[in-house]
Amino acid sequence: MKNHVYDYRQFVLAGIALVIVLCYIIRLAFLQLSDEEYKSRADNNAFFNNVIFPARGVIYDRNGELLVYNQPAYDIMVIMRDVHNLDTLDFCRTIDISKKQFDDRMALIKDKNKNPGYSTYTQQLFMPQISAEEYGVLQEKLFRFHGFFIRERTIRRYATDHCAHILGDVAEVSQKEVDEDEYYAPGDYIGKQGVERSYERELRGVKGVQILLRDARGRIQGHYRNGALDRKPVPGKNLTLSIDAKLQALGERLMEGKMGAIVAIEPKTGEILCMVSAPSYDPHRMEGKQRGMQMLEMQRDPMKPMLNRAIAGTYPPGSTFKTSQGLTFLQEGIITSSTAYPCYRGFVTKGMRVGCHGHGSPLPLIPAIATSCNGYFCWGLYHMLNNRTKYKNIQEALTTWKDYMVSMGFGYKLGVDLPGEARGMIPNADYYDRRLGQWNALGVISIAIGQGEVTLTPLQIANLGATIANRGYYITPHIVKAVEGGKIADSLLVKHTTKVDTMYYNMVAEGMRKAVLGGTCRSANTSMYEVCGKTGTAQNRGKDHSAFMGFAPKNNPKIAIAVYVENGGFGATFGVPIGALMMEQFINGKLSPASEAKATSFQNRHIDYGTRER
Repeated sequence: MKNHVYDYRQFVLAGIALVIVLCYIIRLAFLQLSDEEYKSRADNNAFFNNVIFPARGVIYDRNGELLVYNQPAYDIMVIMRDVHNLDTLDFCRTIDISKKQFDDRMALIKDKNKNPGYSTYTQQLFMPQISAEEYGVLQEKLFRFHGFFIRERTIRRYATDHCAHILGDVAEVSQKEVDEDEYYAPGDYIGKQGVERSYERELRGVKGVQILLRDARGRIQGHYRNGALDRKPVPGKNLTLSIDAKLQALGERLMEGKMGAIVAIEPKTGEILCMVSAPSYDPHRMEGKQRGMQMLEMQRDPMKPMLNRAIAGTYPPGSTFKTSQGLTFLQEGIITSSTAYPCYRGFVTKGMRVGCHGHGSPLPLIPAIATSCNGYFCWGLYHMLNNRTKYKNIQEALTTWKDYMVSMGFGYKLGVDLPGEARGMIPNADYYDRRLGQWNALGVISIAIGQGEVTLTPLQIANLGATIANRGYYITPHIVKAVEGGKIADSLLVKHTTKVDTMYYNMVAEGMRKAVLGGTCRSANTSMYEVCGKTGTAQNRGKDHSAFMGFAPKNNPKIAIAVYVENGGFGATFGVPIGALMMEQFINGKLSPASEAKATSFQNRHIDYGTRER
């Protein structure tokens, strides 16, 4: 009789064998189709992908003056699996490093915690940016050092000693940046600050690659398919900045020994003509391998030279802010051009006093702007916040006031094409409800004169000048004028119209003109063109800050400017004369001999800030 048990065993054994075969097939398919490590090993056995880095776009000022260019540099690369029979001491002597430095670098490359994408089959950066001389020495002996090769690239060089905060710098990518953008690999370079950062995609170009064949011993045998699959690099796009390099240089010169900022804007276009942050630093300090050490040194400096105060510094605007108040009160019908308020050495009511300097009283709006009367604008805000015919409560009144401020570009970022912009502070009703509980107009009256909780950036103050110059609108301030072969972002060309009518801007502009003719800005007056200006003396825990905001000429203005000097005292002490010199330089293209002597004088006038943290 036939035993069927053996038949079943036969099928079971055949099934087990089939499952084992299928597992091998699936595993092989996974390794070849899905596993990147296996694919990398296989490719690297047969091919060598030689990445060719594109030339980074160069940068010019508005007049075509070269600011940033490229210079050849060389990186030492290594593929770990190809390193064999290495004479380590000879290699170290050739590139002038110690055996310990060699061992430390190799250990760092192999550390997957610090180098997450490490593989023995992939290219690793051993030493960046060796000089042409070092490259020449190494190239002669490179055939001895199996696994090591040279990768050519370019590094940034600066053709100017100025514009450090604007231009920014380039450095090696972080692991986070590699993870966020597949364009980059460890050892690549990326813009870290300034225009180099905000226009990284335009400047970087597109990498090329040569696919080279290896033999069984890893030696290069030539181009795969005669180079049919090679890709040429695409150079980055050149940038033309809106900056006037000569104006920028003058601004940095005038701010030597001071802390603060100068921002100048072309009102009709929103193009930033200069952006000075003081103290600054020489951009050459951020070139090459010295960058890390130099950055650490500047980060420890209590004067914070790396902080771009022009866009990241927030300050009480002081009396420059009064122009925005006059515009709001006019549009809301709180005042007319003939409304006069008393000023008894300031705003005085119900035991409350905000001081002021001596001038005629009572005054209407235009003379109040010219003399920078504190009392006038405090009364204006007091009557606006207490107007129960127009607003149902003080919260609604302040919300209306805040909406005007926002329409003028305050309280939020303007959207400049540079990283690190601050928004400043415009308080709203909710803020005071939370902070003060029950509050009234007298408790917040100092915001009418640019004090209290109000803070702006120098960029926002300059933009206020540009808005008045345009009689009621501004274009988003921007630092790049043109991108090679393309255009700047549409968001940088947006026309922002405020909530105030043009006729009221004409009144405020007239008040600013009167300030130059016989008010607080007299030292800015010139027979060459009509200057309009407004001083600011912003209270501070120490000595007051000196500020100026203005534009010129009065009609068809070419430049709007803000100057802010920390602890500089009255606005007329530093702000006005510095602003006047900057406007003359831009409008005339040079300074007169008398103005040049004045510029030298201000260059040498330093302010003692001590060593305290800012």
